[in-house]
Amino acid sequence: MTAAAQSSPSGCPSGLAPSSTSLAGDLSAFVVEKRGLKTLTLSVRGAKCGGCLSKIENKLNALSGIQNARMNLSNGKLAVAWTGPLSADTIASTVSDLGYGVSAFSEDGSAKAAKSEERGLLISLGVAAFALANIMLLSVSVWGGHGEMGAQTRTALHGISGLIALPVLLFSGRHFFQSAFAALRHGHANMDVPISLALILAFGVSVWETITGGEHAYFDASVMLLSFLLIGRFLDARLRRQTQAAAHELAALQNRSLNRLTADGDAEAIRADQVQKGDRILLAAGERAIVDLKITQGMSGVDESLVSGESLPRTIGRGETIYAGSLNLDHPLTGEALGPASDSLLSQITDMLEAGEQKRARYRQIADKAVSLYVPFVHTTAALAFVVWLLMGASIHQATLIAVSTLIITCPCALALAAPVAQVVASGTLFKKGIFLRSGDALERFAEIDHLVLDKTGTLTLGTPQLVSEHGPELDLAAQLARASRHPLSRAIVAQAGPGPVAEYILEQPGLGVEGWIDGQRYRLGSAEWVGAEQVSAQTGPSLWFAGPDDEPILFRFEDQLHADAGATLTALKQSGLGVEILSGDRPDAVSKIADTLQIETWHAQVSPTGKAERLEALNASGKKVLMVGDGLNDAGALALAHASLAPGGAMDVSQSASDAVYSGGLAAIRTVLSVSTRTKRVMLQNFGLAAAYNCIAVPIAVTGHVTPLIAAIAMSASSLIVTLNALRIKGEHS
Repeated sequence: MTAAAQSSPSGCPSGLAPSSTSLAGDLSAFVVEKRGLKTLTLSVRGAKCGGCLSKIENKLNALSGIQNARMNLSNGKLAVAWTGPLSADTIASTVSDLGYGVSAFSEDGSAKAAKSEERGLLISLGVAAFALANIMLLSVSVWGGHGEMGAQTRTALHGISGLIALPVLLFSGRHFFQSAFAALRHGHANMDVPISLALILAFGVSVWETITGGEHAYFDASVMLLSFLLIGRFLDARLRRQTQAAAHELAALQNRSLNRLTADGDAEAIRADQVQKGDRILLAAGERAIVDLKITQGMSGVDESLVSGESLPRTIGRGETIYAGSLNLDHPLTGEALGPASDSLLSQITDMLEAGEQKRARYRQIADKAVSLYVPFVHTTAALAFVVWLLMGASIHQATLIAVSTLIITCPCALALAAPVAQVVASGTLFKKGIFLRSGDALERFAEIDHLVLDKTGTLTLGTPQLVSEHGPELDLAAQLARASRHPLSRAIVAQAGPGPVAEYILEQPGLGVEGWIDGQRYRLGSAEWVGAEQVSAQTGPSLWFAGPDDEPILFRFEDQLHADAGATLTALKQSGLGVEILSGDRPDAVSKIADTLQIETWHAQVSPTGKAERLEALNASGKKVLMVGDGLNDAGALALAHASLAPGGAMDVSQSASDAVYSGGLAAIRTVLSVSTRTKRVMLQNFGLAAAYNCIAVPIAVTGHVTPLIAAIAMSASSLIVTLNALRIKGEHS
């Protein structure tokens, strides 16, 4: 995120920050009451930083009866819970009086608003850039004709530049002007106040110079400043919208229809939000559960890998529970809903995602810290320059020129570019190495990591079982049965045997296996008990048995293979001082075997999604800066709660969206991300140092009256160029 898009704790840029009059109607219809506790979900427009978040939450928590007020900064979602007579409109008005727009929350409305904001900034940037190109052509003509150009011609060119700049400032500058006005109207200043002041004064002085026939006008400086700032604001808006993707992906999982059985046994299609506790739900083969169900009829294999991380399907029947997110593999199931969709496991994961996003919203980036000092510095310096020069006998015109020069020369362009230009270079470097960076402040958080938490299935391992036992002709026979099954172990046999025929009269028995006829004889592929195998107690790990009419049952053994570079990568990371542990929903025997192979002392097995999130919270509370790497839906909450997170390219969409970066290939990407991030943070600090050094040199020259606004604009551009060239060194060192 750019410095221009940040603010001091007293306020932040709000784009098109609406006034309190934007409060929409009676919100009491959106209040949900359960057992005396009232809840309301609002959409807040204009909050962009941790300062805004704290201000809103603290103001609401001070109201009588409020039990909890929590805001998700990335999508503007504000959830409030309270007891007593407090009205929804009072809550909304409290937020609105702080200068933010308030309305009932809508997931679709939030996404549309974010896209609309991004599109508006991009259009404004295009208009400003086009106008700047034309004004610079006119300015070059004035500079080139200095001493030879007539006064009337020069004034005419200045006038044309002003006519181009005026509508551009009104249109493209509205993002800053409206935000600054909203902040001032509610009694505080934000980053857009000095920006707006610099734009207005630079334009106003230029108009005065044009009217009075002065040699210099500074329309190009004002539009150049606007263009630089819009670049930063657009990058900020895009990164903020990307952080909302996890919630939208998870909402898409839940936003589907399902079949409810009526009292007569007829199936009717309903929305997920219409399900009530006790409803009878029909879950077809191949369908994913949207609500938690207690099975009342049927038996089938269920893939719970997204929920628990268990790598193999589980056979469930009457009386057992299937959680939202699980996939029914084989046969239809009928179950009783344990609650509405809002009380399901998917809903719990959604809450964890929002809690993680809120936590990251409080993270103060380097740029944010620098900006908290910048606003008072700019105000004080420019104001003192103006007052002191007046006291020294200068005219108002001369004092104003010096103040404007000070505002321009201390403009936040170098400060605004210090972090994002380094992020852009680092992002490009990582992209070439197969790593896609999703979060703007992730590089700074990656650079602070001191503890690594890894999921097992699909992260440390390939995520699919592979046949490891040696076989002869029986492999081709077993494959004829396996080709008719969707079970992962059957798929592993098919992968080893290749394409071929399928047995006749196939019958698959849930929880047992598959049988069929080959050349007039019956064969079975499945559990040891089903095929009649004996002495199997010593066998560990996933396995299948294959038996014909006369032969002894044959054992097929499977393993989930480690990534080839897992050992070398984790050894190097441990040697660098990182703590490493495994956090998996898989069986203890499978997890312990992987941990022993990789020499990882700390590991946890059969951990639920909630358990993973609790472990991350415990590590965070102990002061650890945790990097979480995972790929399943059960990892999404932990990924969001971690200080930084990574997901492999084959991960579920929700997990990719909850992570800070997505990588392809093996685990060596972890070392690459940490190395590039450390270097990038160092370059960002250097850039802020360069920007500070520039101001230390330029400001005294400006306030002593030795710099015109034109020279100030050129110096400003030069400082931005230096910052950019320094950031390019990241690419060279990691090429």
